[in-house]
Amino acid sequence: MSIEIANESGVAVDELALASVARFALDRLRIHPLAELSVLLVDEAAMTDLHVKWMDEPGPTDVLSFPMDELRPPSIGGTHGGRVGVEEPGPEPGLLGDVVLCPQVAAVQARQAGHSAQRELELLCVHGILHLLGYDHADPEEEAEMFGLQGELLRAWREGQKGPG
Repeated sequence: MSIEIANESGVAVDELALASVARFALDRLRIHPLAELSVLLVDEAAMTDLHVKWMDEPGPTDVLSFPMDELRPPSIGGTHGGRVGVEEPGPEPGLLGDVVLCPQVAAVQARQAGHSAQRELELLCVHGILHLLGYDHADPEEEAEMFGLQGELLRAWREGQKGPG
C-alpha cells in the first residue's frame, strides 16, 4: 500500500502517525494492498480556495476528500470491475484519491474538543478516508454508521500504538 503525505501547511505535524493511522484504516477495511492514497496538508488560504471551488462554501474547512479511482486495481485482463469481493491483484495500483487536511482548522477544533491537534488530524485523516470509500453523514443513519466506524478504527489504532506491557 502506498501512502504519500505532503505537508504544505507550514505547520509541523507527525506525518509518520498520519501514515500509520491511514495504513491501519485501509488494512482494517480490507482495501487492496496495491492501493494508493495521497494525504495533503495545506494552510488556511489553500483550503479556503479548495472549499470554495469544490464545495461552493466560504472559508476553510478541516478536511476534504477527492476520490480518484475504483477501490481496487484493474484485473490483469485490463478491464475494470470484475467479481465483487474477489481480490485479483492487477499490474497497476488503484488510486483511492486525495485527503486534504488543514492543520490550522484542526487545531481550533482540537482545542474545542479538549485534545491535541495531532489527535484531531488523525481523526480527520480517517474521516477523509471513509469519505473516499463512499461513507457519508448526510442523514442520521449514515452518520451513525460512519462515525461509529471512525471511532472504532481510531480506538483500535490507538490501542495498537500503546505497544506491549
